[in-house]
Amino acid sequence: MEAKDGDVLVREDDQLLAPPNGAVNELLDVGQGDNIQGPMEEFLGPQAEYNEEEEERKYYRRKRLGVIKNVVAASVGVMIVYSVYMGLLQMQLILHYDMTYREVKYSNLGLEDIDRKMLMGINVTPIIGLLYTPVLIRFLGTKWMMFLASGIYALFVSTNYWERYYTLVPSAVAIGMTIVPLWASLGSYITRMAQQYYEYVNYKEEHVQEQKKLPKGACHKYIIVFQSVFHIIFHLSFVFAEFPMCLFLNGYLHENKHVLCKVTHCGTTISGLIPGFNTTVLTNLPRSMLLIQVESILMGFAFLAMIIFLVLCGAAYGPTEEIELRSIGWGNIFQLPFKHLRDYRLQLLCPFFIYSGFEVLFAVTGFSLSYGVCVLGLKSLWLLIVVYGLSCSVFSSLSLCLLRLPRWLCLAGGAAVHLVLLVILMVLNLPPNEPKYLAPLLVITVLWGLGTALNKTGVSTLLSMLYAEEKERLDFVYTIYHWWQAIAIFIVYLWSHLPMKAKLSILMATLLLACYCYWVMERRLARNVVPRRPRIPRPKHKIKGYRYLEEDNSDESDSEKSEEDEEEERANEEHVVEEMGAEDREEGGQDAGAQGADSPRARRRGAREREVEWDEREGG
Repeated sequence: MEAKDGDVLVREDDQLLAPPNGAVNELLDVGQGDNIQGPMEEFLGPQAEYNEEEEERKYYRRKRLGVIKNVVAASVGVMIVYSVYMGLLQMQLILHYDMTYREVKYSNLGLEDIDRKMLMGINVTPIIGLLYTPVLIRFLGTKWMMFLASGIYALFVSTNYWERYYTLVPSAVAIGMTIVPLWASLGSYITRMAQQYYEYVNYKEEHVQEQKKLPKGACHKYIIVFQSVFHIIFHLSFVFAEFPMCLFLNGYLHENKHVLCKVTHCGTTISGLIPGFNTTVLTNLPRSMLLIQVESILMGFAFLAMIIFLVLCGAAYGPTEEIELRSIGWGNIFQLPFKHLRDYRLQLLCPFFIYSGFEVLFAVTGFSLSYGVCVLGLKSLWLLIVVYGLSCSVFSSLSLCLLRLPRWLCLAGGAAVHLVLLVILMVLNLPPNEPKYLAPLLVITVLWGLGTALNKTGVSTLLSMLYAEEKERLDFVYTIYHWWQAIAIFIVYLWSHLPMKAKLSILMATLLLACYCYWVMERRLARNVVPRRPRIPRPKHKIKGYRYLEEDNSDESDSEKSEEDEEEERANEEHVVEEMGAEDREEGGQDAGAQGADSPRARRRGAREREVEWDEREGG
């Protein structure tokens, strides 16, 4: 009975473990009736509605729109920053000029000379900008440098809520230290956007896909357009900067008979700004609460500019590109601006850089005060500056003619206009308080704005075109440009008490020298004279720890280097030979064998042989 029971149990287990043949057949026949290969292939295979070329075209179209958005956002951001800065500075200088305002507000605080110290901090500090600007831009990045600079300008606005030496003077010094980095990063940013736009338009080209150097002149038309758009928008800052004076301060100013009562002559015969100008220009003092409201509005716009830079401006370089720009070594970054000064193109453009700083400050201080306010009164100052800003903005569009005309035409046209106006101003001696001269002065203002627009857009466009294919040099080149402008600002600050004829003579001599030097530069470029450009060191990824960025095989030996590496090394060696050309020519009397032994290639080969010997010894 037990065995039989066991047999029954096993039989029952067998029945439980072994399913019926019908069930097995049903499991084996799953999917044979319904073919699932078709739906699976349809799901996993390429979609019939997906067009790869069309999607790629749409992607790069969005990229191009993003570049345009970056250019417009950067232009609007810096326009707002300078509108706030110049508007607040002008309002404070007029208020602090009034003797009654100074005595009532600052007599107990000892701040009677606060304006002089603020202007000294703003105008003197940029002289040292060449020392730290490239390091700061490479450390922070172009976008973040612009954002930081806009924050410092906002800090300057905020210090006017609590006017003390320890608030106003440090903020003025910070403004001075920010001027060169801000403008160097802006110039580099606009040029880099033109390069990116070219890459997104020609994304199918082989040199773009392989991220090689751009062909010469490939992105020049985009540089011209973007620089023109930037200056059209930025020059509107002169217009918006006059809103505080036009809407708020003009109602507190005395009439012309009071402020010009002791002025005897205007124009070319005076020394300083306006000799005899009355020291009381306010009819009554503005309420402190009203001043706080105006400063709060300006502070709001300063924060708006910061938000624009932060949110709307995209990065100029990708993460790997920024790492490569930093990886050449901070010592090299510090030295390269000085080494770039050996480039004859920058040397011969330096007079134009200086004149570019001279003429703008002369327009808003020298001409506007010594000719405009002296003849028309202080209440007409805002009108002259607004007309000047509108003229600069409108005529900046003339630089678009460079798309069809030679590039020298822009600078030559601006120089010709300013030269004629300087000759006219040399002989223009006007009586004070004569509103009938409003029309001639406005015409001169419009023409001076025409010359400024052609000069500013011409210099920036020319500089971008000369270095359009070398994105690793842009921040160094624009640092030199705006550093020379800072030197010019400092000179204008020093010459404020000179006779008007001396100022006009300096302007005219600088302009003529700039034109001659520019002509010499174009002649050398036409003769294909090779400029002496410093070699940019290769990024030291392995030393800095960025081995994942290396395109080369980290395990390959020197004997296994690819053809591209050998070509790059040959190019570097040829560049070193070119840099050492002057020294080699001086040693021309030595025999050829000695020269071959001292060549960069021989030194590199000897270093490699010594490394191999050392490795063999260690292996032994």
